[in-house]
Amino acid sequence: MLSQLPKNENTENLIVGLETADDAAVYKLNDETALIQTLDFFTPMVDDPYIFGQIAASNSLSDVYAMGGKPLVAMNIVCFPACHDMDVLAEILKGGFDKVKESGALLVGGHTVDDKEPKYGLSVSGTVHPDKVLANSGAKPGDKLILTKPVGVGILNTAMKEGMVSQEIFDEVIKVMIHLNKYAAMSFENFEVNSVTDITGFGL
Repeated sequence: MLSQLPKNENTENLIVGLETADDAAVYKLNDETALIQTLDFFTPMVDDPYIFGQIAASNSLSDVYAMGGKPLVAMNIVCFPACHDMDVLAEILKGGFDKVKESGALLVGGHTVDDKEPKYGLSVSGTVHPDKVLANSGAKPGDKLILTKPVGVGILNTAMKEGMVSQEIFDEVIKVMIHLNKYAAMSFENFEVNSVTDITGFGL
């Protein structure tokens, strides 16, 4: 789909754009600062609205960490049926707010539309030094692969929707999904990192 769009012009300061299908866009503002911009949202994968808000927000914030940056401000993206219980929406937003606060960023607004199926996520802006951007295209032969969260969370999440996992596994998957990748990103300074990618927000 994106290949059908005209090519961007004036891309001199665009560090990461459409070409590499990265986790976020990165635009150089000056020699010391580049802007990271990302947007992500999805439908509920758990019944608890507060936990859903936490998962969705963690997933959105993860894209900034995947680029080597720090989130600064976030805005809610909400689709919600007007006929539904607004207390449910309030819990979703509380979950998102708490994760944004944990990240150190500020939640500064957003946009809501009436939709048949609830959806929630964030548009997040962050910053990174232009020389420290970690695009997914930076991997080199011989690099070691470091997984910051268990593999298979996506598969288990699908199984959870069908009631096919035990409560113990359910609780562990939730714990993984709401855990911010902020803490994994803090370890980057201990390694020579060439490339990072975010696997559906569940790990770097």
